[in-house]
Amino acid sequence: MKFIIFLVCLFVFLSARAQLNGVVYGSNKKSKEPIYGAKVRLVSTGKGAITNEEGKFKLILPKELPDTLVFSAMGYYNDTVVVDKKDRFIAMEVVLYSDQLLPEVVVSYKKGTHSISRLKTLLVEEISSGELRKAACCNLSESFETNASVDVNITDAVSGAKKIQMMGLDGVYTQIQMENTPYLRGLETSFGLNSIPGTWIESIQITKGTGNVVNGFESMAGLINLQLKNPETSEALFLNGYVNAMARSELNVNTGFKLNDKWSSAWLIHGSTHPIEMDYNNDGFRDMPNGSNLAVVNRYRYEGKKMESQFGFNAYLDNKVGGQMSRNAGEFQDRYLMTLDSKHVDVFAKTGFFLPKPMQSIGVVYNLKYQEFDALYGLRQFRGRERRGYINAIYDGYFRNTIHKFKSGLSFVYSDLEQQMDTLNDDRLEYIPGIFAEYTYTGSRLSLVAGIRGDYHNLFGEQIVPRVHAKYALNEWLDLRLTGGKGWRVPNYMIDNISLLANSRTWIAPQQVLPEISWNVGGSFAQRFKLFGQEGSLTLDFYHTNFERQLVVDRDENLTEIRFKNLEGRSFSNSFQAELAFSPVNRLDIRFAYKYLDVRAEFASELQQRVMVPKHRGFANIAYVSRNKRWEYDLTCSVFGSARLPVVMLPDGSQTTENQSEVFPLVNAQIIHNFKKFEVYLGGENILHYRQSNPIIDAQNPFSETFNATRVWGPVFGANVYAGFRFSIEQKEK
Repeated sequence: MKFIIFLVCLFVFLSARAQLNGVVYGSNKKSKEPIYGAKVRLVSTGKGAITNEEGKFKLILPKELPDTLVFSAMGYYNDTVVVDKKDRFIAMEVVLYSDQLLPEVVVSYKKGTHSISRLKTLLVEEISSGELRKAACCNLSESFETNASVDVNITDAVSGAKKIQMMGLDGVYTQIQMENTPYLRGLETSFGLNSIPGTWIESIQITKGTGNVVNGFESMAGLINLQLKNPETSEALFLNGYVNAMARSELNVNTGFKLNDKWSSAWLIHGSTHPIEMDYNNDGFRDMPNGSNLAVVNRYRYEGKKMESQFGFNAYLDNKVGGQMSRNAGEFQDRYLMTLDSKHVDVFAKTGFFLPKPMQSIGVVYNLKYQEFDALYGLRQFRGRERRGYINAIYDGYFRNTIHKFKSGLSFVYSDLEQQMDTLNDDRLEYIPGIFAEYTYTGSRLSLVAGIRGDYHNLFGEQIVPRVHAKYALNEWLDLRLTGGKGWRVPNYMIDNISLLANSRTWIAPQQVLPEISWNVGGSFAQRFKLFGQEGSLTLDFYHTNFERQLVVDRDENLTEIRFKNLEGRSFSNSFQAELAFSPVNRLDIRFAYKYLDVRAEFASELQQRVMVPKHRGFANIAYVSRNKRWEYDLTCSVFGSARLPVVMLPDGSQTTENQSEVFPLVNAQIIHNFKKFEVYLGGENILHYRQSNPIIDAQNPFSETFNATRVWGPVFGANVYAGFRFSIEQKEK
């Protein structure tokens, strides 16, 4: 009798606690292999399992069913499966697809070219290579034309340099990384956006506010991470040719290939030239500088069972000549010229070691950089040299189960920077060791990332950086995110503001260079919905950045000087953005956005709006793909509100009275026709032909006290038509 009772109890127990067996595979379109260390988690209970080396897992199902199983693995898109009582004791096979799949494959899995991550704790906006195809996208500065979160502005009317802005703050407050390795730092801040062609980029991730402490201490307004094309999944051969109405032409060549089962490599090559001088507004100055750019990346990737590694180098040469036209050489005793000569090379490496225990690993990131940068603005000369080293070692692990994960590690930054401009000098040798720890909690509704890092600067002492991010799923359609934290950086007042050499004002150096410190808090609502039978989204976000310490560039205190001084008073930024994305019919995507910026600081002892920052911006993007996918149409319209302009002296000795810019539109459009392996595109930028009138003040007397080419708030060049082609051959499976 006791034996029968025992059997009955055992049957009931097994029925309530049935075991689910399964295998998780990973697919990169060309092959399918078991995934070691994939996570399998039940949403309601939070219980989970980890796959072994054969991709197999075992999981005890709870009594309360149905429930949702979430399958996730690094480098793959997540998948979900609903399990019910009938699924007890079954054998399950799940295939996860690589997040490096080409855009055509990604679209077939309902992932758009522009998306907000639903699973990440931070609000991460992703721009895929498919989105980058919607614009000319010749380099990184032109990769944000169909994006509302990042603004790109021309800094002056002689160099053609472009800088980004996030939340109304200068691009130096946005941390830019190339595959989680610091990029565009130091001497690259002003012209480095030209060094990365859009055709090299697989995707761009944009994070507003402070990022994770693992990535460093410099993220103050946001973080932009560039993911280059992967050697394993990139095309065997990709060609892109481009030419525009300003006589700028480009050729890009990408090639990826497998050396064997474990090794793969890729070459990314870019060349561009702008040989013809143009002066459409007849002010005697070239509308855009002439010159050439050559850039190359060579990278190698190794994938083994116990480790992964990739390494390579990145190098570019950039030469520009701007200023007064050559045809006017006889009219001027001395022509005003802008010249730029930049040489850059860096080597990078990343190594990851898989520890015996699942989901535990050690990763090390290395980077060494050397750069020379020489520039001439009329009679004003800048010379810079930079040697930089970076290493970041990260340990990944978890407490008890993968709901509670952590990262910890060490970092070290070495920077030897030389800067000379006229009689000013700002040479600096820095070394910054750091330590950090970060905890991640992933529940069924709540996810939390809390981190802290400590860094010691050899010149300025220690800095403690706390950061916390949280996401709560109010329901399956609505996510609430909150974020807050500290960021800091050491300013380089010369290279950060080199465009201000394009006027006659005297620079007054700061009495003492101190680290800039800011605190950022913010949050967002991300609402998904069904409209016309299609999924859409509405995202609202607000961020406040308050500077505890800042190097202020004051152009208002004295009209013959530019003063660099440490903050006295207040400096802050309030940024609000609303973005609506939906598809009213198949193959038609529409996005609308509105952005409000309140960015103020103490200038001339008065709290004023920062110059060249429009308070309002409207944005719309419409994209359509024909039924046979042969034709693609894209239209982007932005409307920029007025911005405060600096007061400047006029040739007659008076001051400017109109100190607000005009409200202006910027409309871009493009058409693509696809063949099997070949596509051609035709597009137009600024097709309404809006131009800022007289962007250079006193252009006829460039060496006078009133010459000023830095009061640029709108397009300098009018409508620009471009055309090009893309040709690709996929890698063959070995």
